[in-house]
Amino acid sequence: MEHKLEQLQAAASTALVDCLATKKGETVLIVIDEPMVELGEVFYEEGRRLGFEMMVIKMSARENHGSEPPKTVAVAMAAADVVFCITSKSLSHTQARKDACAKGARVASMPAVTTQMMERALAVDYQAMAKLSQQLAELLTAGKKVRITSPAGTDLELELAGRRGNADTGLLHEPGAFGNLPAGEAYIAPVEGTARGTLVIDGAISGIGVLDEPLMMEVEHGVVVSTSGKNSKALEEIFAKYGPKARNIAELGIGTNPKAKLTGVVLEDEKVLGTIHIALGNNSNFGGTVQVASHLDGMVTKPTVVIDEKVILEEGVLHSKFEPRISNLE
Repeated sequence: MEHKLEQLQAAASTALVDCLATKKGETVLIVIDEPMVELGEVFYEEGRRLGFEMMVIKMSARENHGSEPPKTVAVAMAAADVVFCITSKSLSHTQARKDACAKGARVASMPAVTTQMMERALAVDYQAMAKLSQQLAELLTAGKKVRITSPAGTDLELELAGRRGNADTGLLHEPGAFGNLPAGEAYIAPVEGTARGTLVIDGAISGIGVLDEPLMMEVEHGVVVSTSGKNSKALEEIFAKYGPKARNIAELGIGTNPKAKLTGVVLEDEKVLGTIHIALGNNSNFGGTVQVASHLDGMVTKPTVVIDEKVILEEGVLHSKFEPRISNLE
């Protein structure tokens, strides 16, 4: 148990010092809810040991990902220099988080993070991972058309013209910076109405978890028009709850974290190096036009990704032209 605590303390130190570049004299706020108290305390105590001004606010767990925290919590977030949202339901896409960043706070969102995830996926070479994430984000920005295929049956085309790729590097050093921890992806909002083909999610999907059977979707004019497979009923129930906009092909993401693994927790799943994820629903927070209270990420394993005839991934392996390569990251 002592060894495990030491690993968690080291991970918290990495997050505070390397990822958020916390400085003496800054105020650090940790927002937690009931299921995440233990991990929140680890961050609090490690921050105190490092000599930072630490605060913790414990709130009731929110009903859904994206539900707003109480006003008092929102005000405290906006007043802090550094904010860690270590909560069971994500605060990433809330107005409270956006307002805090607008006031200059550096915010790390860690929804449903686990001890195993902290020990494993936070301990990476951030400079190498950032370089790869930024390279891929630039390719997404420059790209016009993408084709994604996979051994499980995915054959999906997307259009990207006019959209900006984003790099989730884990290095949140500038005022107003925001990202997930663990980090590691490049992502973009495809142009609405352009996605077409077949999407087969064979890794995991948020709201359901790791899949024991693939989940198939037919896509036309940018939306999912039909689903099939063992978990299609659960997905259709989510669509019915949130309406037609929940069917939108919202995001293409490429994982860049060499230590992340498929666990059923989307925070880590979407970062797995050698996978891509396609999200359904909301994309208004990163360059898209669809706003809906649902954002489901689905992982595709061993994908081949071709952007404007340039092969980026081939059956889950990055093209050798990328530096750093997989072997350099591991």
